[in-house]
Amino acid sequence: MTISEEILLNITPQETRVAIVENGALQEVSIERQRSRGIVGNIYKGKVNRVLPGMEAAFVDIGLEKAGFLHVSDIDIHEHTDADVSADADVGADPDSDNGSRPLINELLREGQTLLVQVLKDPMGTKGARLTTNISVPSRYLVYMPNSPVVGISVKIEDEAERERLKTLLEQCRAENRTGGCIIRTAAEGVDEVELKRDIAFLSKLWASLLETAESTEPGSMIHEDLPLSIRTLRDMVGADTTVVKVDSRETFQKMTNFAARYIPDLPARIEHYPGERPLFDLYNIDDELQRALARQVSLKSGGYLIIDQTEAMTTIDINTGAFVGHQNLEETIFKTNMEASQAIARQLRLRNLGGIIIIDFIDMEHEDHKRQVLKSLEKYLDKDHAKTQVCEVSPLGLVEMTRKRTRESLEHVLCEPCTTCHGRGSIKTTETVCYEIFREILREARFYDEAQQLLVMANQDVVDRLLDEEAASLAELEAFIEIPVKLQVEAHLSQESYDVVPV
Repeated sequence: MTISEEILLNITPQETRVAIVENGALQEVSIERQRSRGIVGNIYKGKVNRVLPGMEAAFVDIGLEKAGFLHVSDIDIHEHTDADVSADADVGADPDSDNGSRPLINELLREGQTLLVQVLKDPMGTKGARLTTNISVPSRYLVYMPNSPVVGISVKIEDEAERERLKTLLEQCRAENRTGGCIIRTAAEGVDEVELKRDIAFLSKLWASLLETAESTEPGSMIHEDLPLSIRTLRDMVGADTTVVKVDSRETFQKMTNFAARYIPDLPARIEHYPGERPLFDLYNIDDELQRALARQVSLKSGGYLIIDQTEAMTTIDINTGAFVGHQNLEETIFKTNMEASQAIARQLRLRNLGGIIIIDFIDMEHEDHKRQVLKSLEKYLDKDHAKTQVCEVSPLGLVEMTRKRTRESLEHVLCEPCTTCHGRGSIKTTETVCYEIFREILREARFYDEAQQLLVMANQDVVDRLLDEEAASLAELEAFIEIPVKLQVEAHLSQESYDVVPV
């Protein structure tokens, strides 16, 4: 099926929102807020705070609230080039790997040492930013790695003749410019020598300027900031399938057009300013889709559904047939549900920006051929994902383990915060449970304050209602047992789990 992709940008002074719509369906959303801009790709002059030999890592001060985390595997060593190829989520490269032994962390770093580092992952929760010294600077067609000899080509460029042509061109350009390593990005497919030379020359000059800035800058300072989301969208997200890029801000439209005219000459014609009074996202029902993307349950067209649970350690996805009973045998019903779920899962991962370890519990299938087809379907729909994914075979328990590269917070973490009532658990104690806790607290208070004339229970309206209704007999028995009257008082500000027992 032919893919028609539209990219929509909603710009306000507070935030930039980018939506990727494929064949009329929302597939991906990126949100950048001015007060909390992501720092992935930024380059800092850091200072080593602590070296931890037991973890083979170091904490590096880059001027943020939390020190960054630098693992030994992310330290640039010329003869070890493996780590360099992961600098860009769009790229999977094919450099020769070196499996030699890597020096220990305390042989590479010392406390107080200054060094240039780049952010691989934004700070998340209680964790500081993940850092690397394998510096990379991306452009439209290339990822430039000044300290590495690696030459690689995106695995998404599959034609062998094109791969060989691009590799030959790149080697010639590098020889003329005496540059470091480069990886050719997917967008470079079909470009000529002039375009590649222009990109390499631009990146070489940029790197020279960064080194000059670093020389005169104090540790803990930012040396280079990645482009704003609106411009990164043109650099990283626009592809051959993109028919139009619509933006609802004239000022941003002008900046994007100027950038495209300078670096992506074929793109300005596809950038449009949307001046309509009706919000751009409303035209495509983007906000409604975002609300659904925050829900735990995702309905399938057949009547089945997914349950998506996001935790700090991993994300789990459970598939259920729900109301779908099929028209044939049970195995066919299960197979069709799993096939439909594979497409929905790939979309939800992109839409919610779920990363890290993901466990998918497909409905148990008996036929091996069905398992292979479901896995192949999942991989097919993941091919359009900008983030790098890796999918394992179906386990004996019917589970599929996969990973998706995580560089920024998920949609839920960007838009939501833990519930102040349940504190992120997703459930609260029943009124019955709270009433029994109150009974135990009354006994404790009565024993501790044996001279109290009365005990006052302050609780939520629903809890007090239950104490006066279903638990009235139990409360009366307790009063008789402790020989102290108990008074109830409703406190509207208290949550269902909160209460207080006070002697008066």
